[in-house]
Amino acid sequence: MSDAEFDRLFRELREIEAADPEMRAPDSPTLRIGAEPQSALAKHRHRIPMLSLANAFSDEELDAWEARLRRISPQVATAGYQLEVKIDGAAVSLTYERGILRVATTRGNGVIGEDITVNARTIPDIPLTLQGDGWPESMEVRGEVYFPIRNFEALNRRRSAAGETPFANPRNAAAGSLRQLDPSITRERKLRFFAFQVEPEDSLPFATQRELLDALERWGFPVEPHRRRVASLAEAKTAIAGLQNVLPTLNFEADGVVVKVDRISLHPELGIVGEREPRWAIARKFAPEVAVTKLLKIAINVGRTGALNPYAILEPVVVTGVTVSNATLHNADLIAARDIREGDYVEITRAGEVIPQVLAPVIERRPQNAVPWSMPEKCPRCGSAVEHPPDEVMYFCPNVSCPGRVLETIVHFAQVMEIRGLGYQRVAQLLESGLIADVADLYDLAPERLTELEGFATKSARQLVDAIAASKQRPLSTFLFALGIRHVGAGVARILAREFRTLERLRNATIEQVGEIPGIGSIIADAVIHFFAEERNRHLLAEFESHGFRPTESDVSGEGPLAGQIYVVTGTLPTLSRSEATRQIEGAGGRVAANVSQRTTAVVAGTDPGTKLDRARALGVEVIDEGELLRRIGRKF
Repeated sequence: MSDAEFDRLFRELREIEAADPEMRAPDSPTLRIGAEPQSALAKHRHRIPMLSLANAFSDEELDAWEARLRRISPQVATAGYQLEVKIDGAAVSLTYERGILRVATTRGNGVIGEDITVNARTIPDIPLTLQGDGWPESMEVRGEVYFPIRNFEALNRRRSAAGETPFANPRNAAAGSLRQLDPSITRERKLRFFAFQVEPEDSLPFATQRELLDALERWGFPVEPHRRRVASLAEAKTAIAGLQNVLPTLNFEADGVVVKVDRISLHPELGIVGEREPRWAIARKFAPEVAVTKLLKIAINVGRTGALNPYAILEPVVVTGVTVSNATLHNADLIAARDIREGDYVEITRAGEVIPQVLAPVIERRPQNAVPWSMPEKCPRCGSAVEHPPDEVMYFCPNVSCPGRVLETIVHFAQVMEIRGLGYQRVAQLLESGLIADVADLYDLAPERLTELEGFATKSARQLVDAIAASKQRPLSTFLFALGIRHVGAGVARILAREFRTLERLRNATIEQVGEIPGIGSIIADAVIHFFAEERNRHLLAEFESHGFRPTESDVSGEGPLAGQIYVVTGTLPTLSRSEATRQIEGAGGRVAANVSQRTTAVVAGTDPGTKLDRARALGVEVIDEGELLRRIGRKF
């Protein structure tokens, strides 16, 4: 077909759809053109969180990773690995319903992203409708949108010719292009896409990651072509060494090779680290770019838990395409071990090509007056005496009203409680104006006071106050995580909330009651008890109560045939996936724990059950099969 004929037919199609919008099919070519510019990108909560990957920078770190996996499940030894080039772009999630693209979102913070559906439709690699058959009725396809290097360089040449600032690197340019309010800009930049994952995994009929990638290709998705399966980690190392030489020749940025346990049934068994990283996958990164610059000062940032976090203020230097002026120093022990001093010239890299960090000083360029650095005895923000708990690396400011802690605490609280409009700048403005002094003061804010501040109109002030008021309805688990208790992340908060149900019961619990809960160790128990024993924290909680806070947790294990019972699921069950077995147990009033303990009612074991079965036998915990579980629930097997 000639270009002229194509253009004529395309115009005709647009006219038909304009006259009768219901005629437009979900895979119409006109959807590739985009839509009217948007006023803002809507937020979108992922049905399943989008996780990050742990990194390995050497073969020794890969060995240590595999050793950890084998301790959890000896079956890893025979499961094989899938190798995939790690594309350095912008992670996206594509929701398909009955084979039709419905929603596209950015990764965001892993839990909440931004709706970029109209922009994603302009990327030719993303199917509007799936090809072939065999896909789940509802699924999320995850992958990476990237900026081809040649397209990126051409764009920067055009920007330079027009007197505009060139983009720093393809990854940032890809992410920015996806978040454009005008989809025509996204389309002009000619982005590309590779798919590599489907969620939920237990909705798939495939046994391996390799089979999944092959299926994604059949369904119409591009998949990075250098992928391969290997039988062992030794074979993986050899293949990775070969791929390292290939990466610089590719037409897209790639920052390593992802190693995944190929057998999908092992993924739930291996689990997730801190609700952030899957254990069954790791990114083998190569030697990062290192730059040298002068360390002007070692400063301290006070985190929301009171941790004193040292960081380096540097003479600006470009590292992997990004100008760096600050870098993390982690903790006082690391600074002492590497003998890093103010005034030193230091080596800088970007960990995972993201977070700037100081590697080491250049000793031969050290000034004669440079002296060893030590942690201050007083908090630099409030002057309180610094505490250094035994057996902990970090130093802490104990003052919950410390200005440094308050800012970080309120921002963290707002993010977890989903109070839109409360970022760093807005919280700092409220603190500086004196409208709030701590996080509970948010609930005293009135629209008329907010409109006195720069940047607030009547509507935006009302929206913020309403969002703050709505947060009172969040469950106890969310509230506990939002409080910023040391060692209490989202997962631990859910465990505590399900065990105690109300804030009052948790506040009055003993260290023994908290410590004996499966999944809660002595360190976490001590942190929880210490938090509620601190008088300033009790005063803060009393303020919340005065504002109507009565957070509770829905009782997912209070009624039903399994009420009060705790189960551990291991291995592959005949008919139930791991997530379905969990839903069945919780629906019958029981609880599902990650590890076997003396409090475990029974272990539900399938084929290839791993070490949890051994621990159950050692503790004398009953072991049952799927059929017995279903009989206890009341279902026919």
